[in-house]
Amino acid sequence: MAETTYDNATLHLSFSRWEAFLVRRSAMEVPISAITGVEVLPGWTSEILGIRSGMVISGFLKVGTFRHPRGIKRLVAMKRGHPVLRVALGGPGVEFDELLLSSPEAYTLADALLSAGVR
Repeated sequence: MAETTYDNATLHLSFSRWEAFLVRRSAMEVPISAITGVEVLPGWTSEILGIRSGMVISGFLKVGTFRHPRGIKRLVAMKRGHPVLRVALGGPGVEFDELLLSSPEAYTLADALLSAGVR
């Protein structure tokens, strides 16, 4: 899954070669000022994400970009068995409305972002 790290000012995402092909980028940086909310889901979310550009292996893996009919655009890299970090984004120049990222470090990342003032 995508490697996710935080350095007090920026959330850094690094995608493996096959993930990069599906999300159309090898890395992404999100400044703390663009993060409007953060939460951790204990596992896989089965909510309807919308129309996808990427890959879904039902019940196991979702990687790509998804656009919900209500207009919400998400970058998703989820794998069953790991907590999911949900990051809400907003502001000028932000490409996605939300990130859904599976990570064994999801709780630690969420705590770091919340400590930095994200709600």
